[in-house]
Amino acid sequence: MLRMEQHSPRLLGGRYQVLEQLGQGGMATVFRARDQNLQRDVAIKVLRESLIGEPGFRERFLREARAAANLSHPNIVTVYDFGQDADQLYLVMEYVPGTDLKSLLRRQTRFPIAEAVEVMIKICLGVGYAHRAGLIHCDLKPHNILVTGDLQVKIADFGIARALAAIDPDEHSEIVWGSPLYFAPEQAAGNAPAPASDVYSLGVILFEMLTGELPFKASDASALAEMHLNQNPPSPSKLNPAIPPSLEKIVLKVLSKEPSARYRTADQFGRILRRFATPEVAIDPTEHALSFPAPELPDMPDAQTQAVGLPVETNVDWIAIMLGLLAFLALGGLLPLWLWVCLLYPSCPLNP
Repeated sequence: MLRMEQHSPRLLGGRYQVLEQLGQGGMATVFRARDQNLQRDVAIKVLRESLIGEPGFRERFLREARAAANLSHPNIVTVYDFGQDADQLYLVMEYVPGTDLKSLLRRQTRFPIAEAVEVMIKICLGVGYAHRAGLIHCDLKPHNILVTGDLQVKIADFGIARALAAIDPDEHSEIVWGSPLYFAPEQAAGNAPAPASDVYSLGVILFEMLTGELPFKASDASALAEMHLNQNPPSPSKLNPAIPPSLEKIVLKVLSKEPSARYRTADQFGRILRRFATPEVAIDPTEHALSFPAPELPDMPDAQTQAVGLPVETNVDWIAIMLGLLAFLALGGLLPLWLWVCLLYPSCPLNP
C-alpha cells in the first residue's frame, strides 16, 4: 500500500502529490492526488505490490493501460499516465467528483425506472465505444461506474481486469474473469470474455438498479459461478411490480446463458433501451442480435420536406409538347401532298 509521511503528503513518481485515499479493493487502492506539472486533481490507482512480482504482469498491464488511454469518450474515465515508483505500480486517471453506482444503490436500494434506464443508456454509450475500439471491460460492476450529482456517468478500470490474465481470446484457463456477482456464464466457466459478456454484466447491473436485488446471491464464488451457469434469474417484476413487461423482456434477454441469445454489443443494448424510453416508438425486445435499425433520413427544412414513398409533383414543359405536336401534324400533312404530286407523273412508281 502507498505509504505517506505523517506531516506531508508523498510525491508519487516525483509529480503526483497524494492528498487522500478514496477507496480500496482487493486489487488496488485509489487516491486523490494533485498533478504538480499540470496543476489539476487526478485519481491514482495503486496496484497491490504482490502483482508486480508476477511474471509478465507489468508488460500486460502497460499494454492494456496504453489501449485504455486511447479511449476518449464522455462516459469513460480518461487515463492520463502510467508509472512505477519503487515497488509500486500505478495508473493516473481523470478525477471524477461524485460517487460510485454501488454506493448509490446502498443508499436508495433501487432507482426509479426512468432514471435506471437513463443511467444504463449512458453506460452503454461508453462501453459500446470501447467495443468498437476492440476493447472489452471484463469486470463491469457498480463499483467501477462513477456517477456525479447531475447523473453524469463515467466507467473506470478499462484494461485492468484483462491485464490480470493472458490476452489470447482463445484462452481457456483457471483464471476467473471479472467479479462473481456480475460476470457472465462464459466467464464463470473460465473462458475469455467477449463483448456479449460485458452486455450480460450490464444486464445484472440494470436488474439491480430496477429491483434493488441481485439476480444471483450465494455465500461463495463457486456457488455464484454455478448459478450464473445453470440457474435462470427471477422475474424482475416479481421484485418490482412497476417494471413494464417490455422492459422485463429486455433484462431477461441480456441475462441469457448463451452469448448469441443476448444483444451482441453494448451499442445495440443501448439502442433498445433508447427505443423503450421513447413511448411512441414500437419496440421488439426479442430483436435478433445481428439486426440493426434502418438508417435515419437526414433532417430537411419544412419547405423541402416530402413524404417518402409518395408521388412527387414535377413541372411540365407544355411549350415543348405543343411544338412536338405541330411537328407531327406538319409531317402528317406533307405525306398526302407528296403522294398526289407523284401520281401526276407517268414515271411515278406508284402508277399502275
